[in-house]
Amino acid sequence: MSTDSPGHRTGSISAARRRDVIDALRRGAVPEKGLDLLATGLGQFEAALDAELDAVASGASVFKAVRGEYGSGKTFFTRWLGERAKRRNFAVAEIQISETETPLHKLETVYRRLTERLATSGFAPSALRPVVDAWFYTLEEDALTAGAPEEELPQEVERLLTARLAEVSRHAPSFATALRGYRSALSTGDEATAAAVLAWLGGQPHVAAAARRSAGVRGDLDHFGALGFVQGLLTVLRDSGHAGLLIVLDEVETLQRVRSDARDKALNALRQLIDEVHSGRFPGLYLLVTGTPGFYDGRQGVQRLPPLAQRLATDFSTDPRFDNPRAVQLRLSGFTLDSLVDLGTTIRDIYATGSAAPYRIRDVVDDVCIRELATAVGGALGGQVGVAPRLFLKKLVGDVLDRVDQFTDFDPRLHYALTVRQDELSEVERNASAALRADEIELDLP
Repeated sequence: MSTDSPGHRTGSISAARRRDVIDALRRGAVPEKGLDLLATGLGQFEAALDAELDAVASGASVFKAVRGEYGSGKTFFTRWLGERAKRRNFAVAEIQISETETPLHKLETVYRRLTERLATSGFAPSALRPVVDAWFYTLEEDALTAGAPEEELPQEVERLLTARLAEVSRHAPSFATALRGYRSALSTGDEATAAAVLAWLGGQPHVAAAARRSAGVRGDLDHFGALGFVQGLLTVLRDSGHAGLLIVLDEVETLQRVRSDARDKALNALRQLIDEVHSGRFPGLYLLVTGTPGFYDGRQGVQRLPPLAQRLATDFSTDPRFDNPRAVQLRLSGFTLDSLVDLGTTIRDIYATGSAAPYRIRDVVDDVCIRELATAVGGALGGQVGVAPRLFLKKLVGDVLDRVDQFTDFDPRLHYALTVRQDELSEVERNASAALRADEIELDLP
């Protein structure tokens, strides 16, 4: 369970945060913000993860793998960690791995998605341009602080740019070249060229040849250049005041469904990323991947590449209560009925804080009512409570709490019966529901 009581978590929530959380749950989505309010069952990880974020902010680099079945809360976990990172002034990028959109073995595409999804506490994706602009502002301020006269400021900024990207330029000299081209275009008021050069810096293909020539760069970013560009981005983030960068590579288990040659390349790319992180090449980087147990343990996943399996090996033979949160892999056990009820009571209390009738909401939708709804939703999904949170919270907010809030004579025990339509279920929920229906078929055996 969470280390915080529901009352403590909901007592000081702002109207905006409450609205964001409730609106997202009503849609059946994971909220973008306010996840600390819903962090049931994550208390065991907090101290270790916070210590790792602090180490990264001090110049270390960390790799972490999260394992959990579908519906166990991996997306919630990564966004919860992202919120904690942003509170420490990290930049965050969540990237969905897929064969068609973001194949892991094409690191240039992964880098492009990184820049597209880059977010900070002050800027939503893509925050690349604000970050770069803040970096140039910092260089100017540093030059002025060092005593550079106004008329020599461009030359001093160029000197600082060269010095601070010296290590990056050993591997990816075009990163610094593109930044110079971007600044040059801005200085002449050529916004179109500046935007195009920044797009190239973000890994976008098919940037106009004229813009590339103007900036002095050639071609498109390739697989090997992408790692250098990540290094450059980390330098820019650090110099512009950010503590580090959290990158989430979500749903890496999709690698199991691609062609064997692409799968082998992707697994080797993951091994390469882990080794680069551990080598110290990326100070300020926290790299997190998520996948199912089948991906980590099955022959079509990590075990297909023994060096990768060795790097990710973690002992999960003990009681989950004694899992080591400092290990390279973390295990999400998913929800039980009790933890689902605990989450439901938290949501009810959050909802009640913004209602005109908070006492009636807590009275009508009491803990027993919430347990009955959680049991019913779990039953509709074949008894698989672990995959029920999304649907349960959607029903709790949209079907029960909204009605109690709006209709003074509505009583869920009298006026509501759970209905579950196939078109409102996710793929995982449909599979659980289908398994239930299959179990109900009576076979006429001789």
